[in-house]
Amino acid sequence: MIERVYAELEKVIDPELGVDIVNLGLIYDVDLDDKDNVQIEMTLTSMGCPLAGTIVSDIKNSLKELQEFKEIGEVDVEIVWSPPWDKKMMSRYAKLALGVHES
Repeated sequence: MIERVYAELEKVIDPELGVDIVNLGLIYDVDLDDKDNVQIEMTLTSMGCPLAGTIVSDIKNSLKELQEFKEIGEVDVEIVWSPPWDKKMMSRYAKLALGVHES
């Protein structure tokens, strides 16, 4: 089921960068408890990101269908700052899409 959650999270696009939050490396952990509630630990590209609320809302909306079919329970998103996000956390796809060169 965690794979299904990740697949849905790949549909959540960072509004500023135009790449999904999974490939950007913003999702640190996805966990399911014994009642199939989903706990997502993630970060943002910058601490002052004005779109944090939008991204969290988009995450919850992306998982609504799994909730409607009773595949998962409640969804909780926790934004953390440690470790801080870095361009090295992006997938190869995200780096190519954004023109980031490996260093």
